[in-house]
Amino acid sequence: MSKKAKKTAAQTAPRAAPKAASRRPAKTATKGPANRLNGATAERIAIALEAIAGHLSAASPATGGPEAFGSADAFVWHPEGRLSPVPRVSRVDLGLLKGIDRMRDILIENTERFADGLPANNALLWGARGMGKSSLVKATHASINIDRKPADRLKLIEIHREDIESLPGLMDLLRSSDFRFIVFCDDLSFDGNDASYKSLKAVLEGGIEGRPDNVILYATSNRRHLLAREMIENERSTAINPGEAVEEKVSLSDRFGLWLGFHRCSQDEYLAMVRGYCGHFGIKIADEELEREALEWSTTRGSRSGRVAWQFTQELAGRLGVRLAGK
Repeated sequence: MSKKAKKTAAQTAPRAAPKAASRRPAKTATKGPANRLNGATAERIAIALEAIAGHLSAASPATGGPEAFGSADAFVWHPEGRLSPVPRVSRVDLGLLKGIDRMRDILIENTERFADGLPANNALLWGARGMGKSSLVKATHASINIDRKPADRLKLIEIHREDIESLPGLMDLLRSSDFRFIVFCDDLSFDGNDASYKSLKAVLEGGIEGRPDNVILYATSNRRHLLAREMIENERSTAINPGEAVEEKVSLSDRFGLWLGFHRCSQDEYLAMVRGYCGHFGIKIADEELEREALEWSTTRGSRSGRVAWQFTQELAGRLGVRLAGK
């Protein structure tokens, strides 16, 4: 480096030091306002979070008060303790359910007694797939409420099979309400070493508190004893006392006071279902052609049931350009 360059560096170095020194006090002086700004921001965030939490709490019908249950006639139970209202239940008219007249009359009579505050039984609807078990429960609930005042209307609460362990918590929530409730579990069954059925047993009959007087349980299942036959046989074959080993699980269905069996429908009943749907929705087609196509449809599906009849009706309506209004 030349002497001139060294001299220039020496001359400029002292000038840089004062500038750096002058910056330090300015930086230190801003610490107080910055902290106050951060504190104010944190306070605003906390206030906003409290407001959001308050709105969410007010909107959630998680309590059993009249305001919560008065908002709808049907709810879905969530295991964390929340009830979601269902503004429009997916169901069919009671008159469209063909071939199950006896089961329909028994369930309606049982439900009417319960709605009037009289003794009634928990009900297990079991049997063939697609024969209207869950549809009958939903249609019965709707028919019972038709002429009732808002304060006297039954509430339908659906609990999913995988949430059965939370059933005691739901009972605690409903126990103090002035409304009366049908707690409904669709396609109820237990597999393997699933022990959640014990929660259901306790609510049905066995617990200290038992089932609240304002609650009735309706369940549907393809199994009469809610367990697969091979599971019961496995329990029996590996037990010291085979009878006692399966008694606890088999006795679960015995705690439903009302058993309603649904069996496969005949050809005439199947055709009556199809004609009933077509008449209800205004589907115009010659009866001979309707019968031929309906039977062909059931043959390709390998079964006859209310579900198959409804699926054929949807196919026919779509092909003919008919809208299924009100479904």
